[in-house]
Amino acid sequence: MPIEPLSSQTLPALVTLVLALWPECSFEEEWESYQRLLTARDEVCYLAKEGPDYIGFIHLTLRTDYVEGASHSPVAYVEGLYVKPEFQHQGIGRLLMRAGEDWARENKCLEVASDTELDNTESLAFHQKLGFEEANRIVCLIKRL
Repeated sequence: MPIEPLSSQTLPALVTLVLALWPECSFEEEWESYQRLLTARDEVCYLAKEGPDYIGFIHLTLRTDYVEGASHSPVAYVEGLYVKPEFQHQGIGRLLMRAGEDWARENKCLEVASDTELDNTESLAFHQKLGFEEANRIVCLIKRL
């Protein structure tokens, strides 16, 4: 299974996958956001390819600010990880994570961090299967002024 870094040729496929993960987002905003990754040094995206189709992605950033549970800096942070449902449970997420971890090591990271929604038990199980340990549980709050 080929795992490819983001390129200008794969940008449309990436944005399509991002919108499958986060359908509330707009194509234009995601296009603009991910287009800047083409030249970013502190972020990376990899895409998984099956035949002519892109079927998953991972997006990581280097964080030097506080990361829950981390004891070193920088930390590679998984901002997004997605595999199309019909390709899940086939090791593709693991391959994407491995590519991300290799990038993290190249960038002197000793830790990789991620997050998931409290009720996303499938994502939590996936992370734990890959060796992630739960660092904390939080509830985010906001007040409109």
